[in-house]
Amino acid sequence: MITIIAATNRPNSNTLKVAKYYQQQLKLKGSDANLFSLEHLPADVLNTDMYGKRSVAFQKIQDLISSTEKFIFVMPEYNGSYPGVLKVLVDACNYPDSFYDKKAALIGVSSGKYGNIRGVDHFTGVCHYVHLHVLPLRIHIPNIKQELNENGNLFKEDTLKFTDEQIDKFIKF
Repeated sequence: MITIIAATNRPNSNTLKVAKYYQQQLKLKGSDANLFSLEHLPADVLNTDMYGKRSVAFQKIQDLISSTEKFIFVMPEYNGSYPGVLKVLVDACNYPDSFYDKKAALIGVSSGKYGNIRGVDHFTGVCHYVHLHVLPLRIHIPNIKQELNENGNLFKEDTLKFTDEQIDKFIKF
């Protein structure tokens, strides 16, 4: 099973739009994927689900993570890195079995001109620590507001070419 994680808790984010685009493209290529937005994490996750505790609300998320074999993380740039809420998700999940020897593709998005290069690199280090195998082709989408059309889909030729290549490689990964 594939799960796409929109790695921000900001409602109606461009990150979520890109995650939905990936979900649509995977479906067109014959691969279904779940979509989980971190805006749906329990509001009190830091108090209820860290350090071995488990709430009923988070258990559903843990079950999704546990049953996932491949992840796609779409990460916006927050202060030169990835959002802290993504680290909270990783830290709240059971270690080491949640991510151990599973696979991931990484996509960075930003409103600036670098497409969250540093955040994707930082999160790659976390992935390696939890033994999550990262697809070598990592995508960086800068100026995200200019990359999405009125329907919330990517439309620029270069971006479509590289995201399509990543999706094809991810399916085979």
